[in-house]
Amino acid sequence: MKFQRQHYKPRFSFFSLYILFLTFFISSCSMTTGVFEKNIVIPKQQWESGFKPEIDFTIKDTISLYNIYIVLRHTEAYNFNNIWIKAAVQEPGDPAVKSQQYDLTLATNGKGWLGTAMDDIYENRVLIQPETKFKKAGDYHFTLQQIMREDPLKHILNVGIRVEKVK
Repeated sequence: MKFQRQHYKPRFSFFSLYILFLTFFISSCSMTTGVFEKNIVIPKQQWESGFKPEIDFTIKDTISLYNIYIVLRHTEAYNFNNIWIKAAVQEPGDPAVKSQQYDLTLATNGKGWLGTAMDDIYENRVLIQPETKFKKAGDYHFTLQQIMREDPLKHILNVGIRVEKVK
């Protein structure tokens, strides 16, 4: 007796295509709410006070609320449990620059280093402006500067800004 092969012809029905589209649509809705994040590498892991990373991002939605974070990565060899950063922002169409100083806690005596760790590198996302509403649509310009007494500030890998829509 000879065995006969049957050829299978795949058929893609409209229903299958609909299910595939629906699955893709649902999975795309569950993406993270991160709108923007940019990190600038600190040359030689030594942040000099004269080095002021600049970050630009565009806001289109002026109705939603946003959380603004400073993102900082440092090594375990960093000498302090905090860092003072001066953050300046220039709004679209406004020549004035608004600045504020932030004392970011990176470690505590009880818990040690805060943030997330990978080997001897720590990343901290520190919320500096919760539930902020941007007044104008357009390009925003941030400048970050370390204002610690030690200059250059050693063992800082990079610094940046993260802007997230509030859920």
